[in-house]
Amino acid sequence: MVTQVEQQATVPTVARSEEDVVLSVNDVSKKFCRDLRKSLFYGVQDIVSDLMGGRRHSETLRSKEFWALQAITFNLHRGEALGLIGANGAGKSTLLRILSGLIKPDKGCVKVRGRLAPLIALGAGFNPILTGRENIYANMSVLGLSTQEIEDRFDDVVDFAEIKEAIDAPVQTYSSGMAARLGFACAIHTEPDILLIDEVLAVGDIRFRAKCTRKLAEIRQKGTSFILVNHKPAAILSICDKAVYLKQGRVLSAGDTNLIVRQYEEDLMLKDVGSVDNQIKLPPKADHESSGIDITHALFRDEWGQAIASIYMGQSVYCCVGLQVRSPFQGIYWKCKISDLSRESETVLDLNSDYDGCLFDVTTGHQEMQVKLPTLGLRPGVYTMDIYVVKKPQHCFDIVKNFKFGVEIPPDSKFLIERNLYYQQRQWSLRSC
Repeated sequence: MVTQVEQQATVPTVARSEEDVVLSVNDVSKKFCRDLRKSLFYGVQDIVSDLMGGRRHSETLRSKEFWALQAITFNLHRGEALGLIGANGAGKSTLLRILSGLIKPDKGCVKVRGRLAPLIALGAGFNPILTGRENIYANMSVLGLSTQEIEDRFDDVVDFAEIKEAIDAPVQTYSSGMAARLGFACAIHTEPDILLIDEVLAVGDIRFRAKCTRKLAEIRQKGTSFILVNHKPAAILSICDKAVYLKQGRVLSAGDTNLIVRQYEEDLMLKDVGSVDNQIKLPPKADHESSGIDITHALFRDEWGQAIASIYMGQSVYCCVGLQVRSPFQGIYWKCKISDLSRESETVLDLNSDYDGCLFDVTTGHQEMQVKLPTLGLRPGVYTMDIYVVKKPQHCFDIVKNFKFGVEIPPDSKFLIERNLYYQQRQWSLRSC
């Protein structure tokens, strides 16, 4: 398990020249007020202080104020992708708003070299009364392009957004997906030096999201840098070189994306599901509660039949389900659905002995059904398993829901596999041809 780092952390920098730095964030802090009246009053105070040439008391909190961000420092280099991760309320979107210039920090400064394009809310800056054509000119002008540059790229924007037939219709007649496509197309065709991306890759259908990902890879090869916010760790892992883990407005840890995402997932899972012991035992059922076969336990065993407390990626394991059989039955099968909690409980493995042609005849007494997984392909994380014991055609004897278990990286492992969705056993070799 990754040890949680509670002290202030900063992003480690690779030895690069200062000329490669396109975005520099130095000791940035931002505070907000939870009381609307006080917030308005403090705003007037600050404006008057600025007009009178006075100094704000930016380092202290006034009544009802709190730090949304505190002492954030990092550099972004040309062609680099940085992921921001953290729970809701950690300060990710606030930081992006500061970087995009929408709000000012109370402390510290942000230095930008080159053109910056924020993809924070696609289509949010469009005028609903204007047509798509008019909004392209207005939006890309705000992002720093001249009229001639917009005309040169206009057809590419329309083709990418796939709204040619509706380009002269008011944007208020567009669907949310059409507006999102147009917003994304406008931003990326400004050829920015820096892209700020806040969850926008989650919009649109699968085909459009894949198209956006390919375009981002293309412009990154040309030197564009990214800062990406996404609640799906897989998106951060697939795009970003390094990551920053924000917690309660501070940098909890920063560095290699694999290590930071793993720490974030472990913190999240421990908070949400608590400890995981990788086995369950169920109390016996009364006669009137039983359907004839009752699940008594679920656990994992090793090659020697011993129950294992720690489940490691890549090892050979037996997934076992104990049964209390009250009378003989024929044609019994069992199935299990495994879901990944870090991927919004997405089903990652669905096993069914009937599909594999394995039906069992059970006799009265205690028995255990097993399925051998010669190489456990699940990546490190916390999972839930739903277990069903069934007789054809569709008579279900017993069900266990949300059996939680964790998968770890082997202690002697020298590699990281978090960039993959599953573990693939492999052997490397070199042959003469």
